[in-house]
Amino acid sequence: MKLIRCLFPVLTFGAATAAPATRPNIVYILADDLGYTDIAVNGSKYYETPNIDRLAAQGMRFTNYHNCQNCAPTRAALMSGQYGARTGTYTVGGIDRFDWSTRPLRPVDNVTQLPLDRVILPQTIKAAGYATAMFGKWHIGQQGDYMPGRRGFDEAIVSNGRHFDFETAPKTAYPQGQYLADFLTDRAVDFIKRKQDGPFFLYLPHFGVHSPYQAKADLIAKFKAKPGVGGHSNPVYAAMIASVDESVGRIMALLDELKLADNTVLIFSSDNGGVGGYVREGVKKDGSDVTDNAPLRSGKGSLYEGGTRVPLIVRWPGRIAPGSTNDTPTIHVDVYPTCAALAGAKLPAQQVFDGENLAPLMLGSAAKLARPAIYQHFPGYLGAGTDQWRTTPVTTIMAGDWKLMEFLEDGRLELYNLREDIGEKNNLATTNAAKAKELHAQLVAWRSGINAPMPTKNDAAKSEAKKKGGKKKRAEKQ
Repeated sequence: MKLIRCLFPVLTFGAATAAPATRPNIVYILADDLGYTDIAVNGSKYYETPNIDRLAAQGMRFTNYHNCQNCAPTRAALMSGQYGARTGTYTVGGIDRFDWSTRPLRPVDNVTQLPLDRVILPQTIKAAGYATAMFGKWHIGQQGDYMPGRRGFDEAIVSNGRHFDFETAPKTAYPQGQYLADFLTDRAVDFIKRKQDGPFFLYLPHFGVHSPYQAKADLIAKFKAKPGVGGHSNPVYAAMIASVDESVGRIMALLDELKLADNTVLIFSSDNGGVGGYVREGVKKDGSDVTDNAPLRSGKGSLYEGGTRVPLIVRWPGRIAPGSTNDTPTIHVDVYPTCAALAGAKLPAQQVFDGENLAPLMLGSAAKLARPAIYQHFPGYLGAGTDQWRTTPVTTIMAGDWKLMEFLEDGRLELYNLREDIGEKNNLATTNAAKAKELHAQLVAWRSGINAPMPTKNDAAKSEAKKKGGKKKRAEKQ
């Protein structure tokens, strides 16, 4: 494991985690659909992210961190500390969002509202004496008791769907023509100023850089004059990234101004991979990729690395070594126990947690995580046009350098050594059958232990395929 040692005195976080001597404020900024290489520090030569890059220079980059393949299941995992197999949230919307009628399997029904019996992260942090706020995209319950203002956030404004002329819940006035990322950052800045005596927990989940692709005119003009590099060439998308970067910069500047930076853990990430890599995969043929996650394979909606590996950057001056990196396999369910540990908050005893506290890794400890592997389970379909699929049902396990994928329609296994083949080009399931068998046994045991629901046989598939084939032939004759 590549780990740069912390040069500062560190705090000790054991299994029974003690609170830091001074409980830090926690600010968690989450971008939407920002790919792993969509920031300069992770390789982009076209997009400009000076503030995110500076955050990385002042903190730690987790280079092997994963979220789900699209937004709602990531948010459910972050807030609950549980894999989708426990929450039932695997994707966005119902299973009929994409036509799976001719596929061999019927997807597992999807839960669109995070169950109310889960004690979610802001409730746990609030119980520890923190002021809590959330401004941005929620996506795990859009009404009533499922809304963030009723689930542990003292203050909450929800907005997503448009970047200009947007709606908010509750309704909130804003200047005509204001950009959503700026509006959300204004709310965040105001909250920090009012709660600067702390401790506070701020969750800032941006809607940027999700479609519709809309950005501020001056930023678009800036990138129109810049030549594209390596699949990064869309000036509107680049301008959207710049606005998210501006938000990060404003928060960093405010923490400096208020002399809060040294006592604030600032976290930046994205909910899933970028919207790109599909043309290389043959999923799309029209050249419509908005970005490219290369060298990672595929993009949002896929369980290959381009769909799930995302930036995770954490800064805590004086505690986390500047410019450090960590390549331990980590995942969304780790965020809850980590934030709780940093806040000295007690995890609810009645709730199962699938993640581990990452604070020892952040703070330079030589300790390793206890678990042998991380997992993803997706018992459904995500389409990309007529009979085109970003993913079919699949379960994955990642253990050290190795990743195994079991595709549930036919039991096909794919095995990759990610240290040697981060682009997942060389399937080693046959040439290294022993490793494939070992990891598959672990995967099956985990799936059984967590009672992961499995897709069932689609008995209507053959008749639907025959019916569609007949319609196609008739159309060709006309």
